[in-house]
Amino acid sequence: MTVTVSVLGSGSRGNTTFIKTSTTRILIDAGLSRREIAKRLTAIGEDPNGIDAVLITHEHNDHAAGLKTLVKDLQIQVYLTAGTLSEIRGDEFERNGSTLTPVTDGVTFRVGDADITPFAVPHDAAEPVAFSIHSDGIRVTQLTDIGHMPESVAEHLKDSNVLILESNHDLEMLRVGPYPWSLKQRLMGRFGHLSNTGVAQFIREQFDGTASHLMLAHLSERNNHPAVARQESMRALRDRGYKTTVTLTSQQYPTAPIQIS
Repeated sequence: MTVTVSVLGSGSRGNTTFIKTSTTRILIDAGLSRREIAKRLTAIGEDPNGIDAVLITHEHNDHAAGLKTLVKDLQIQVYLTAGTLSEIRGDEFERNGSTLTPVTDGVTFRVGDADITPFAVPHDAAEPVAFSIHSDGIRVTQLTDIGHMPESVAEHLKDSNVLILESNHDLEMLRVGPYPWSLKQRLMGRFGHLSNTGVAQFIREQFDGTASHLMLAHLSERNNHPAVARQESMRALRDRGYKTTVTLTSQQYPTAPIQIS
């Protein structure tokens, strides 16, 4: 059995990840437009209309802006917390057979052949969660939009074969960059976004080394550089003696599909 993973796009202008199990096709977030999602699915050889479920982490536009059109065009199952559902005003969506189902932190639910566990994360949104997907003995976990890494969150990352983890900014680039101080404080705060340094600290102190693939996501185009993000993570992995493959995601194009069996 094989699980396929591709981050279709990740960054402040839109986030969507595609995961395919033996029988089920899932998107985590719909921050890209319906057209762009279809285009990028086609680019990796997947059916642009072949989506069974969408998992929404929180209501911010770069994670949910494309959802309204998706539920109108496709008959899909959407899972999100009650707080997120309220913020996106899902009761106003034209659904055409799609369903919007609230989920609860820590309560696993099943979609097709996938067991999915949402878990609460510290971010400045109504009721944000991340998701861990388990199917055919393979676990894929995505964690972005998190200000810091409490132990309760790190526990949910254990035993993941593929880990998609935010590496949003380089602290020094952010400090000297063009953003107003209030925005810098938000990004660096405990409910903002995880830095390259935060990722390296996680690897050194909390990472169990199970993941064969670490995908760095939500990289800032102004306050980070892919080579810098990769270097910090690779250095921390070397310090731990782990052979994990590091992949950089992009805002502009999908990652080559990773297949785990």
